Amino acid sequence: MSEASGNRFMLHHPPGFRRRRGINWGSLGLMYASYYMCRYNFRFATPGLRDEFGFDTQKITDLFAIWALAYGTGQLINGLISDRIGGKRCMLIGAIGTIAINLTFGFSPLVSTFTTFAMLSLLNGYFQSFGAPGMVKINAAWFHRTERGVFAGIFGGMIQLGQMAISKLGPHMLTSGIVIFGITMAQQGQWRALFQIPPIFTACAAILMFFCVKPSPEDAGYDDHVIVDEIDDSEGVTVPLVKSLKTILTHPLVWFYALAYACTGGVRHSLDQLSILFFEDQLGFDMKANIPAIASWTLVLMPLVAFLGSLMSGTVSDKFFSGKRAPVAAFLYFFEAFIIALSAVILTMGLVGPTKAGIWIGCIILVCIAMTVNATHSLVGAAAPMDIGGKKMAGFAAGLIDSFQYYGAAISFKITGAVLAATEAEHGYLYWYVIMAGFGVLGGLAMVALMVRQRGLKKRGAVVVG
Repeated sequence: MSEASGNRFMLHHPPGFRRRRGINWGSLGLMYASYYMCRYNFRFATPGLRDEFGFDTQKITDLFAIWALAYGTGQLINGLISDRIGGKRCMLIGAIGTIAINLTFGFSPLVSTFTTFAMLSLLNGYFQSFGAPGMVKINAAWFHRTERGVFAGIFGGMIQLGQMAISKLGPHMLTSGIVIFGITMAQQGQWRALFQIPPIFTACAAILMFFCVKPSPEDAGYDDHVIVDEIDDSEGVTVPLVKSLKTILTHPLVWFYALAYACTGGVRHSLDQLSILFFEDQLGFDMKANIPAIASWTLVLMPLVAFLGSLMSGTVSDKFFSGKRAPVAAFLYFFEAFIIALSAVILTMGLVGPTKAGIWIGCIILVCIAMTVNATHSLVGAAAPMDIGGKKMAGFAAGLIDSFQYYGAAISFKITGAVLAATEAEHGYLYWYVIMAGFGVLGGLAMVALMVRQRGLKKRGAVVVG
């Protein structure tokens, strides 16, 4: 099918289709946002863990690395599973698992050693890894390729609502506690409450998704070809595991996206998870029981600008590059590296620290980096896998590419923890920026290599979607 015919079909959806897709989309967005609430709650607990159990920065980053490795490996496994059993079932399995693990964190008195934290972090990472492949697989069936960039940007904003919610709820629980109908749900300064309240939101979102989400337009009563799939437009959305495995592993572009996404993870997760320790160690904040408003609002602004970055990059790739992701992503990676390198220079000038001006500059830097790194997040991690795998194999495509995001994050955490342990006393968080800038450059180079590969394939007459 030609691009023109695909666009014509896309522009003439049947009556009621967009509304039904919106219900699907909104329910999935809230479901995945609730996953974020049970993921980003851990960073607010890190100052309390250092005080109560004596975990140093190296141990904290090791916990994040363990979570990331489990999540990344789980993406590979669960991406295949989602192509076989469907994305909706996968997301529900992940929700049940992450609820159970968070409640264990929050209520079990046995969770008191590094080993138990590590085991639970590993399990939480695995269960959370059901979410992204399941979500991407479902939406691949509901959106045409030239809609997916904008979709990925808007959807990125929806899931970032979970991070924004915990960024306000977490500090409130730690500084004020939570009282509902006269019952104290969370006491001031008690980090365990961070794992007791968010699972309630996840449970509610799972119930909503169970009743509202349909895996494909056909399941909602629409024609088999209401959305034209350029990869495989035959009936159904599931395939045998072997076919999905072979097709995606041998795709000529998937590994370039995976390597680039490792670089996204190396910056994105380091920025998100270590920002609490940055506030405490570099800016002098009390992030346990007296969290300043500027810290709380910065943590809300970071996912907000992340949404704006995702939306802009997705719109540009759809409208000006006909659904091509690599040219936009390459520019964004190099721009991200420039912003981070500039931030490192500012830090060496002594302009970031526990002064009024230093605090403002430090917070603005975090917001700027969040915008640049997340501009590639939805583009490479959501839109590209749907392009590569289509409605039948987007689950494993997403799982493979997204797994590298978390492998990159694990490497970044391990390196950053060791480097900060050795340099923080003299240089503060300078080398945190240096490490993140390096990942940005490598991501840009991976996208340049992908474009070279695409040109070579085109010269040989091969037609490759991605």
